[in-house]
Amino acid sequence: MAEPDPSTAADPAWSGVHRGPLRAGEWVRLVDGKGRRHNFCLEPGKRFFSNKGHLDHDELIGREEGFTVTSSGGGEYLVFRPLLSEFVISMPRGAAVIYPKDAAQIVALVDVFPGAHVVEAGAGSGALTCSLLRAVGPEGRVTSYERREEFAEVARRNVTQFFGTDEEGRSHPAWTLHVGDLAELLPQSGERCDRIVLDMLAPWECLDVAADALRPGGIVCAYVATTTQLSRFVETVRVHGGFTEPAAWESLVRDWHVEGLAVRPGHSMIGHTAFLVTARRMAPGQKPPLKRRRPAPGAYGPDYLGPRPPGVPAEPADD
Repeated sequence: MAEPDPSTAADPAWSGVHRGPLRAGEWVRLVDGKGRRHNFCLEPGKRFFSNKGHLDHDELIGREEGFTVTSSGGGEYLVFRPLLSEFVISMPRGAAVIYPKDAAQIVALVDVFPGAHVVEAGAGSGALTCSLLRAVGPEGRVTSYERREEFAEVARRNVTQFFGTDEEGRSHPAWTLHVGDLAELLPQSGERCDRIVLDMLAPWECLDVAADALRPGGIVCAYVATTTQLSRFVETVRVHGGFTEPAAWESLVRDWHVEGLAVRPGHSMIGHTAFLVTARRMAPGQKPPLKRRRPAPGAYGPDYLGPRPPGVPAEPADD
């Protein structure tokens, strides 16, 4: 029996991936010879304009992606549907987005699996939400909490733009967005979840709520920008006692120039964007073995005002 042609197969349900010829209502990404990128929605009868003239949308609709088109002014453009990582970088923003390199780390190292229930606070512009929905699939659940209505509206538009809607105009069935504070709304819901991602200024304020909502073995992940936030969250997790020893890291991405024998690091690099911290939830009433550590001199001195791990006394001030 012959294998079905992937180009004519139906799109996977709610994957955000489209196959086959370009269709009206889809977004495309044009890249010129200098790497400049343009994203727009295909609409019959409309035109795309640039400093190299114009292109009719009708010239693109109905063609298989991966072709080159020439504008009225002689500009050449490569035409593809945008990847999720490309869409995230160019999406409209209310709050800052979680970059693809960090979203990939969260999905992989927080072990977001098909069918999982993931709680996210806050939703920001919907960048991480798209990656989480991809990972849990239509049978999973992503529940997002966002305090600010204007940010929530941007997230709604971006997620709907990427995944589309069904025949009745409904958005992704696995996604629920609440406008409000996770610390108040999550306990009221009584929900239990597998993973919690905290993208907020003070994630330590939600740690008790996260501990109550997480199933044993579940994972909490904090996304923080500064070392002071990193320290406060890690020490709060340690003092809580209901989680494993937290792991903290950041990822840096550097491109490479490859041309014959001229192989060297590129001049551009995505450096620090944020720190990630993860810890696993212990079973009720259980505590992890106390990690024996010898703190670095001055680590918990008189100037340190944060949570203090068990057994670590305050260091006296210097005379």
